[in-house]
Amino acid sequence: MISAILKPAVTKVITPIASTALRIGITPNGVTWAGAIGVVASSFYFYPRGNFFWGTLIICFFALSDLFDGTMARISQQGSSKWGGFLDSTIDRVTDAAVLIGVTLFLIDTKDPLVPVILFTLVTGMLVPYIRARAESMGIDCSGGIAERTERLILALSAIGFSGLGIPYVLAGGMWLLAILGFITVLQRILIVWRSTK
Repeated sequence: MISAILKPAVTKVITPIASTALRIGITPNGVTWAGAIGVVASSFYFYPRGNFFWGTLIICFFALSDLFDGTMARISQQGSSKWGGFLDSTIDRVTDAAVLIGVTLFLIDTKDPLVPVILFTLVTGMLVPYIRARAESMGIDCSGGIAERTERLILALSAIGFSGLGIPYVLAGGMWLLAILGFITVLQRILIVWRSTK
């Protein structure tokens, strides 16, 4: 939803930077790996220590690699690479999980009752892309839903980052909303597949 609206404008802005990166020898897969390592390392370093604000800023910086690698692949005509697509999709799952696990480690240490909610969002976050991949293997287009990856990631990082600024209840509110939206998206995609098989 959000990505469909913002992607054309963002792509136009980052295309010159992506072109420059390709000219100096940086590859799309290299950007993917660098971003993933940065997100995972930052999530497990800052979040378990309760440093939510600065951790989120640094994670957002590394998460931008997800915009650049796709643009670079398109410019270099590697966009149809099966390996590149597989790598990008797999790493997206790893980085999304790392963000939530990092926060969960802190909350477990502080015995916060929000832990089960975040674990639920972790499960739905894995189910949403799995359902799509499984459906597409059956020849069914199963994209869409109320909260795709971009929406879920923005919501999670916003809630975590603002919590780091000391805003009360924003983490709990954000995670509950993420859990609800993730659950609805799972149901929406299951319904798409069910209708397509009838």
